[in-house]
Amino acid sequence: MQPTTDQVIAALRHVEEPDLKQDLVTLGMVQDIVCAEGQVTFTVVLTTPACPLKELIRKRCVDAIATHIDPSIKVTVNLTANVTSGRGPTGPLLPGVKNIVAISSGKGGVGKSTVTANLALALAKSGASVGLIDADISGPSVPVMFGAEGDHPTVQQIDGKNWLIPIMRYGVKLLSIGFLAPAENAVVWRGPMMSSALRQFISDTLWGDLDYLLIDLPPGTSDIHLTLVQTVPVTGAIIVTTPQKVALADAEKGLNMFRMPQINVPVLGVVENMAWFTPAELPDNKYYIFGQGGGALLAEAHNIPLLGQIPLVQSIRESADAGAPIVLHEDDPAAAAFSELAESVARQVAIRNAALTQTQTVKIVA
Repeated sequence: MQPTTDQVIAALRHVEEPDLKQDLVTLGMVQDIVCAEGQVTFTVVLTTPACPLKELIRKRCVDAIATHIDPSIKVTVNLTANVTSGRGPTGPLLPGVKNIVAISSGKGGVGKSTVTANLALALAKSGASVGLIDADISGPSVPVMFGAEGDHPTVQQIDGKNWLIPIMRYGVKLLSIGFLAPAENAVVWRGPMMSSALRQFISDTLWGDLDYLLIDLPPGTSDIHLTLVQTVPVTGAIIVTTPQKVALADAEKGLNMFRMPQINVPVLGVVENMAWFTPAELPDNKYYIFGQGGGALLAEAHNIPLLGQIPLVQSIRESADAGAPIVLHEDDPAAAAFSELAESVARQVAIRNAALTQTQTVKIVA
């Protein structure tokens, strides 16, 4: 038999997107239906190329055609992605950036920058377009982690204005004060100067079209955090912590800052870094040096997801020091933890964009 387009649409109304809890047709995710004798081809447009459920969605589509039309029909499901946006009106700032994600920690030393660098690379490897701003002005680490210590952004003049061109490494666009100041020089700036630098990274840089722009914030809560939410609408924030009590207490403060009524940035979830120690010679062993389950407890207490648990392994540190983050080493088991984190983050961004109103810039912070 030759199915009709209407039959295919009716069958696919029985396929629910697992995260968004609506059928694919209602969500507008089905395109390019082509029917022929004994076969049907169509495209499903996912909300992110990092979707962890893509094969489940494909199988459900095939099953729906078999159940509601004819089991003998050959079904070809093409999967593509169009990342949704959680930003309000962009105005002149970052018009091509769909999602701005702040990566925060309550205290230093929890591995926030390592998590951010590997998350950016994992998202880029999935097929997303990704940028990364190193907003830790006094302690920039992105140049080292991406092996770009000697690089400097170029400048392009357009309509009489000078624009910075981000450094490109491993498919990720990068900008850091470390590219603009000698590595051995201390950046001793007051808060307003740091805030001004961040605004320039945002307003005077040609970022182009990006699915995700990650902002690696300095530890704690500071002028930089307020400048970010006042300058651009932030899609969501991620909190990085270790399991130990002192880190969790500080992480909770950072989490509560984003949830203040004056700021009101959705918190996408918690990343528990250094969740356990695994020595290279005993890859199946886990030693909970900093405590166990602290990140999960923090996430549960605030009713947000635990996005991922990253082990404390030597190869993560060595790869960062060598300028080639662990995600690039696909044969290393630690790389899988960051790939799973990227899937979780992309998933939560898509859920946030479907369920919540678009984020606006903060007008006044009391």
